[in-house]
Amino acid sequence: MAELDKLQNIVTQTRRDILRMVHDVNSGHPGGSLGCTEFFIALYYEIMNLKDDFDMDGKEEDIFFLSNGHISPVWYSVLARKGYFPVKELETFRKLNSRLQGHPTTHEGLPGIRVSSGSLGQGMSVAIGAALAKKLNGDEHLVYSLHGDGELQEGQNWEAIMYAAGNKVDNIISTVDRNGQQIDGPTEDVLPLGNLKQKFEAFGWDVLEVQDGNNLEAVIKGLNEAKSRTGKGKPVAIILDTVMGHGVDFMMHTHAWHGKAPNDEQLEDALSQNAETLGDY
Repeated sequence: MAELDKLQNIVTQTRRDILRMVHDVNSGHPGGSLGCTEFFIALYYEIMNLKDDFDMDGKEEDIFFLSNGHISPVWYSVLARKGYFPVKELETFRKLNSRLQGHPTTHEGLPGIRVSSGSLGQGMSVAIGAALAKKLNGDEHLVYSLHGDGELQEGQNWEAIMYAAGNKVDNIISTVDRNGQQIDGPTEDVLPLGNLKQKFEAFGWDVLEVQDGNNLEAVIKGLNEAKSRTGKGKPVAIILDTVMGHGVDFMMHTHAWHGKAPNDEQLEDALSQNAETLGDY
């Protein structure tokens, strides 16, 4: 493992990037982005087997799909910090003619993005299709996907979940960001999801839970455990417990920051809680 303190510095800088991007255009989704920062850092810096050069086919490397595409700020920050495109380009987020749209898209040719996403409920189907393509190509690398918990209220997910188990798609690891919040309020108030672990297991998946999804070491451990369970006839799911808005005290534990940008005073407060570690863009 890379030194944990170095990875934690990347986490902190990523949170700064998220906050500054969303503030600059007074638009975007900081809450879920902040809550999933540890997951993205673990995935891109420790877990996935990636090639040096990006191509759309993704052959002979692990690939990732973001289903809940509205949390694009965290993905853009991590892709830039990882070297997919210049970090300076983060300042174009959601602006006219930018490659960094509010939801990830492909027609701008942004490295790291293989499918447009953000129409909730569709990412699972895409990821399963890619996993099947890898099997057909004799490619033993894995497919990863991320989904919001509120997103699972979309029925297409469950058709795809059923299909994956029925066809033994065992080269996929799908993570559910269980932060308990969605745009209109707590998921329990909008439409309760019940016991997600039991539901995925009933649909034939191998499921593990990571109860501290904002602890980088715990996330890395959970993802490595999930990798060890692939190739055994079942798709693998991770139920990842996170806190929406994590890292900024006034944004945590509420749906209020699902899709709202901080004002100048709030940004200053939020940045004071996340020290500059790698240099702002």
